[in-house]
Amino acid sequence: MARPNQEVEALLREYADLIEITGGDAFKARAYEKAARAIGAHQTDVSTLDPKGLRDIPNVGKSIADKVAEYLSTGHLPVLEEARTRIPAGVRELIAIPTLGPRKAMTLYQDLEIASLDQLVEAIEQGRLRDLKGFGPKTEQNLLHGVELLRQSGGRIQLDKATEIAEEAVAELSGVSGCRSCVYAGSLRRMKETIGDIDLLASADDSGPLMDAFTRLPLAAETILHGEKKTSIRTTQGLQLDLRVLPPDAWGAGLQYFTGSKAHNIRTRTIAGRAGLKLSEYGLFDSETGQRLAARTEEEVYERLGLPWIPPTLREDRGEIAAAQRGELPELVTEADIRGDLHTHTNLTDGTAPLEEMLDAAARRGYAYYAVTDHAPNLFMQRMTDEKALAQRERVRELDGEYGRGRRRMRLLHGTELNIDPEGNVDWPEEFLRGFDVCVASIHSHFGLDRAAQTRRLIRACENPCVNVIGHPTTRRVGRRAGIDADFDEVYRACARTGTALEINSHPDRLDLADERILRARDFGVRFSIDSDAHSPGHLAHLRFGVGTAQRGWLTRDDVINTWPLTRLRAFLRKK
Repeated sequence: MARPNQEVEALLREYADLIEITGGDAFKARAYEKAARAIGAHQTDVSTLDPKGLRDIPNVGKSIADKVAEYLSTGHLPVLEEARTRIPAGVRELIAIPTLGPRKAMTLYQDLEIASLDQLVEAIEQGRLRDLKGFGPKTEQNLLHGVELLRQSGGRIQLDKATEIAEEAVAELSGVSGCRSCVYAGSLRRMKETIGDIDLLASADDSGPLMDAFTRLPLAAETILHGEKKTSIRTTQGLQLDLRVLPPDAWGAGLQYFTGSKAHNIRTRTIAGRAGLKLSEYGLFDSETGQRLAARTEEEVYERLGLPWIPPTLREDRGEIAAAQRGELPELVTEADIRGDLHTHTNLTDGTAPLEEMLDAAARRGYAYYAVTDHAPNLFMQRMTDEKALAQRERVRELDGEYGRGRRRMRLLHGTELNIDPEGNVDWPEEFLRGFDVCVASIHSHFGLDRAAQTRRLIRACENPCVNVIGHPTTRRVGRRAGIDADFDEVYRACARTGTALEINSHPDRLDLADERILRARDFGVRFSIDSDAHSPGHLAHLRFGVGTAQRGWLTRDDVINTWPLTRLRAFLRKK
């Protein structure tokens, strides 16, 4: 997704929030929200489009298209700037709190003059919110947790945004004369779900041209440090990027060192010390003679330490060193292993693209199979009906086998994303559900149920003979909403017992299950499905982040059902 799309999406979402805060037209606010989502998901850079081209984007009408065009040409959005003047800055800060909506934020300001996070926490501690309608003890607890999440995020950005920025910088720097290699390292290379600063590494005999080019990158708003070995810049969004330039003969040692994690590196340095060696970003040296023994490649460094190369996504000091010493490192699942996507949407419900457009995009990815899983009717705002589902099924059957090239034809599966209600029931009766090829079941509401109730509803969904996959199992939103409280060990047991897969939802907002939960579920013998949950063609590419999360959970190809051939997958889906 191009950065102008992200900027416009954020501005339109903010304007929608401000409309709601001021009690404006709810339909108008919803229209701006839908337009924001469509622009954010659009594959073409909107800065290259004229108003007519903008109107071709789903849910973008003439009025919104004209405003977007004005912003792209002038850098200003007058309606938003005017709306901001009517809302205190502190209220806009409160809106960022997970679980606190725009209208409640305005209520806090108008009734209690709360306009900052600190004032909100103080008011909760003093019990001042309890006299307000709709603010009970549970709300107070949720707000305190939301403030904690917001503070913990502390300038960290999501994996997809960091990746886009890093890849743009790497592409620019790789073209600089004298650059031998250039990559990103640190927590981004390890595919952590949020990123603080972005670490870039390059190798060259002369660092000067690279450092100068780095400070002139289009995304650079400020140079923090300009040195021979390290230069740091800050983007207009406040994100810091650090570039280190290494001599080519120390490239592997530097890459290993600056990839981390810190705990992993302590382990490798300990191994080196016990062998009479010293490990640094410049190489592996004999402690007595100072002779450099390895440095050019990571493989060379690990080999000299008596270890096989360890994939970056495993380098978190969670047993990877011991596994490497025993020769038991897993052969991790890769994006190339994925044969199909089992959780996607179209504009029949809340997607932004029609069926055929989603299928075209999936076929370009070379998939062997692809499931369409629009929302079921109990998610009422999606307006699904039995008739719509059956009509879509008929169309999917007509198109099955028409996508792909030569013998590599993409088979189509007709599925649904069901809603797990508080009792663990799903939308349709079993007789109707048996007509679907795959059923994903997800929690979309009642996040505040107690631990026992949440556990029961998930286990009951697993026990439904038609449910194949539990979608985004914890319901979390990265940095915005904590997952539900459930006994997930019991859920994992139920999944293993009933042959129900757990989803690794690849959307960067979710990455659910998270890596540590994957590690735990894997011990129970659970199978997994790495899905995009795509709501637009561009979202299909999010799969890379789900794969990275799966790798951090030590998953192999055999653990993941959508790496299997279609025959084996169908047998798994039918087995229940």
